Amino acid sequence: MNNRREFLKNTGALVLGGLVLPHISRAESLFGPTAMRPVGIQLFTLFRQMNEDPKATLKQISDAGYKEIESAFNLRGGYYGYTAKEFKALTSDLGLKWRAHHASGAPFRPRPTPPASTTGTAGAAPAPQRPPGVPANMPPMLNLRDNYQQLVDEAVEGGLSYLVCSSTPVGTVEDINKSIAVFQKTGEAAKKAGIGFAYHNHATEFDPVEGGKTPYELILSQTDKDLVKMELDLAWATKAGKDPVELFKGQPGRFPLWHVKDIKSDLKTVTEVGNGVVDFKKIFAAANIAGLQYIFVEQDMAPGVESIQTSYKNLSKMLS
Repeated sequence: MNNRREFLKNTGALVLGGLVLPHISRAESLFGPTAMRPVGIQLFTLFRQMNEDPKATLKQISDAGYKEIESAFNLRGGYYGYTAKEFKALTSDLGLKWRAHHASGAPFRPRPTPPASTTGTAGAAPAPQRPPGVPANMPPMLNLRDNYQQLVDEAVEGGLSYLVCSSTPVGTVEDINKSIAVFQKTGEAAKKAGIGFAYHNHATEFDPVEGGKTPYELILSQTDKDLVKMELDLAWATKAGKDPVELFKGQPGRFPLWHVKDIKSDLKTVTEVGNGVVDFKKIFAAANIAGLQYIFVEQDMAPGVESIQTSYKNLSKMLS
């Protein structure tokens, strides 16, 4: 399954913008006061295209009707080869508003590399192998554990509202505790700088660890709700058997960002919004409970622009 967590592990690293929701009365609106907010897209959706030609891809995104974006990990370094100020200018010129950026919480443990052969210099460690598709000259990736202040400062330079942890090791209680410390530290720096900080989930955060608690429960209960918000990925929560509305009710106002992602009935295949099993209407009806501010369509590494156009069309019909 092509999701961000698996991609970042394999590299050793680690919607609908512009759609103005239908002009219906507040009483009829699924979103209440947020009904007129434009919705955005997570750029990981067009990962390959953004790495090949970011400017042309952003133009296609804008032409498709999207008006807000959330940036992500890329192979060019920085913000698709630009500084934060340069990327802000580029997106603004195309009629896009850059709202949030994803950064890894901490590097994932690299997978062991077996020796290339049994013959070779005795005692010599095998040379590290670069995963397929990762260029040899790829700039180093920043992460919140080691670079949180730089990432916060760059988010401010880019005029962002949120810095978001895209993924972090949560396989053990020790991993979770370390991540929680990073989140608290980053949240404090973000608040001081006048922006927000949030954590983005995958399905694995809902798997119990030692003691029976899940990483998601521990993160919610052991971080300051005013410093650490949540960006709920609707598809991964659905895959894990969780009801997003119940999550909202448990922590009202703590879910200002959503990934509007859909997944097929096999609960493995990410698909266009409206072509899967996520109950978007029920979820959107609870937007006020969640404290919704920004919505980003995401389809991990979608094959092309046609997919984001389909998501736009389907969600438009769904909400009209």
